[in-house]
Amino acid sequence: MTKTIYLIRGGKKESYKDFKNYVLQSVNQLVEKNPTLLAKVVLTETPPPTISIIPFKKDKVASVTIKSSEKKYFTELLHAKGFAGVFEVTESLPVAYNKDWDDGKVTPGICLLTLFNQKKSIEYNTFIDRWHNSHTPLSLKIHPLTHYNRNVVDEKGSSNLENWDGIVEEHCNTKAELINPIKFFGGSLKMIPNMISVYTDTKSFLDYGTIETYLTAEYHIKS
Repeated sequence: MTKTIYLIRGGKKESYKDFKNYVLQSVNQLVEKNPTLLAKVVLTETPPPTISIIPFKKDKVASVTIKSSEKKYFTELLHAKGFAGVFEVTESLPVAYNKDWDDGKVTPGICLLTLFNQKKSIEYNTFIDRWHNSHTPLSLKIHPLTHYNRNVVDEKGSSNLENWDGIVEEHCNTKAELINPIKFFGGSLKMIPNMISVYTDTKSFLDYGTIETYLTAEYHIKS
């Protein structure tokens, strides 16, 4: 199946609740019209913590995943309020949860959504190699991740307002495991060296100044 990710941005005066309701309603309506589609939404539904070691963005954003048997962009999402971009991606799951909850219910735990671009000074093959073969195993070793959804952008929509090279969703069992730096970085004794390792590794393949991270929730609309 072809996987595409649509990014939708919320307005500054729009409430988190209204933004969430709009996105979920839009995707549900799309699935009702196209019953063969698989769909999932990752979105900001509450403000991030005021103080955090992770530099959360305060903007409202939704990452809408559509899996289809045909390569196709859906106009309902291309014309959605707040549309920012559509991306055809290659997905991999280095670690994955066992989905045992109903579609439409929030995924247990918490999700970190990260959008990023390739470091300008390196070749594409180096970007992919460092991301997949250095950063991914380092993240799985250090962080208490229950699900790691890694998406390499293969094609970007011609009407995009913004473009990204990678879209990643990282899940933890609890909000504390993500927000508490001691828990997220492997314990009090390992926290500082692990933070340095992650920072150094991340800067080796990403355009660090443009990275965006969001505290999000996940909803499978149809799995």
